Amino acid sequence: MKDILLTEWFKLRKSKIISIILIGPLLGLITGINTPLKFKFNSWEFVNIYMIVTYALLFLPLITSVLTGFICRYEHQAGGWKQLLALPVSRGQVFVAKYVVVILLVMVIQLLFLCSLIVVGIIRGFSDPFPYEMVWKSIIGGWFATLPLVALQLWLSILFNNFAAPFAINAMLTLPSILIINSERFSPYYLWVQPFLMMYSAGDKNNDFIVLGDQLMIIILGSLIFLIGGYFYFQRKNV
Repeated sequence: MKDILLTEWFKLRKSKIISIILIGPLLGLITGINTPLKFKFNSWEFVNIYMIVTYALLFLPLITSVLTGFICRYEHQAGGWKQLLALPVSRGQVFVAKYVVVILLVMVIQLLFLCSLIVVGIIRGFSDPFPYEMVWKSIIGGWFATLPLVALQLWLSILFNNFAAPFAINAMLTLPSILIINSERFSPYYLWVQPFLMMYSAGDKNNDFIVLGDQLMIIILGSLIFLIGGYFYFQRKNV
């Protein structure tokens, strides 16, 4: 498994992945610098909420399809699946390795977003105490909420030979989040809204855990369904 993970990383190093993972944190940085402050609030918390809106509602769900598309791109070219599976590795190991690499990349993006928040605070000279608990709950909760999306997008990226199809499907499911987020009835159950809800709800002082109970079950159930579905599809896929 270690060798497969290293192989996936070496392939990604030759792509434009570095510039892609910087888009979200840079978007947050620009938003944070231009956010007007209201001094009755903690400056860190107030700016963090503004940075989260576009970043977590649109960028995080969309980036899952971009990352999974990149990690499967080489295998879709010139018989890459046959070459990869000719090695002494199982299909299950390949699938799990690709999933692990993508979720690690998403965590890297989340940590870079945290760095962008800190940079905003330094540039703007925030003097309020840094809300460590809220920020870490936001970072980890947002990452956790992307797990089912990554599993689904990996399944679709293996299913389709081109990069555009999985991204188009993900975009069509992400854009309605702008409307669904306002629905108390449907938003807790719509997976593409979960990254925003997880990052935004971290500021709730009554929320002791990273995620709420119902949302936790939705995320875990969605992750299991898409992981199992993608895993068994890949086992039967003709290459």
